[in-house]
Amino acid sequence: MSYFSPQGGLPAQTELLTDRAIVKEAYTVIPKGVLRDIVTSNLPGFTDSRSWILARPIAGFSTTFSQLIVEIGPGGGAERPEQEAAVEGVVFVTAGSLTLVLEGELHRLGAGGYAYLAAGAAWSLANDGHEPVTFQWIRKAYEPVDGIAPPGSFVTRDQDIEPREMPGTNGAWATTRFVDPDDLSHDMHVNIVTFRPGGTIPFAETHVMEHGLFVLEGKGVYRLNDDWVEVEAGDFMWLRAFCPQACYAGGPGPFRYLLYKDVNRQIRLS
Repeated sequence: MSYFSPQGGLPAQTELLTDRAIVKEAYTVIPKGVLRDIVTSNLPGFTDSRSWILARPIAGFSTTFSQLIVEIGPGGGAERPEQEAAVEGVVFVTAGSLTLVLEGELHRLGAGGYAYLAAGAAWSLANDGHEPVTFQWIRKAYEPVDGIAPPGSFVTRDQDIEPREMPGTNGAWATTRFVDPDDLSHDMHVNIVTFRPGGTIPFAETHVMEHGLFVLEGKGVYRLNDDWVEVEAGDFMWLRAFCPQACYAGGPGPFRYLLYKDVNRQIRLS
């Protein structure tokens, strides 16, 4: 398996500025070509690191989550990455080796490493190696429900979980699920969706969940609202609720993306 990680840098002065970035009312596409040094942010509490902020709550658009790409250089890290006690998170490593200390237990996460970090958990991150480490970090304010205990933190790997085939697709469309979709303690899912070349979502999904989709591998054509948009490894798609969506996988290899969605909660009206 391969996972895209941005390298930063800047285009040469001789290059055209044309790129594939799109910002519309229903969706945004941030292509890999705009993940440059000049648009990085420093994060409080982190050392020898930088981040690309892909999504944050915006009134009238998506409001439930934030998503970042974080790069930590050798010797860098954070003793307290999450500074909001009510916020849960997922870390997914795309390159390098990340040392995670979670509730006093040490874990080493290589590429494909996945950690669910419950709201209020004590955790820290460090790069103890000699090369940069890069990871996706998705954050959401946890929504507790009376009578349902909140979920606990856990660590796993993409490589250790068998993807579940979608019904009737003969394996052309499958999802790597890191939590049980029937577990109501979880109010967000961060999964990996995989399409074989030619695989498709054969209808325009139109639903209440907001999405962040980071393309890990391959290329495809995505239907976003009323547009067909070509995307490839390193591109990020940000969808507001009810944005119609479908796709075709372009090949020659698998088309895979990391998918965030908010789930399992009643709509608050008061």
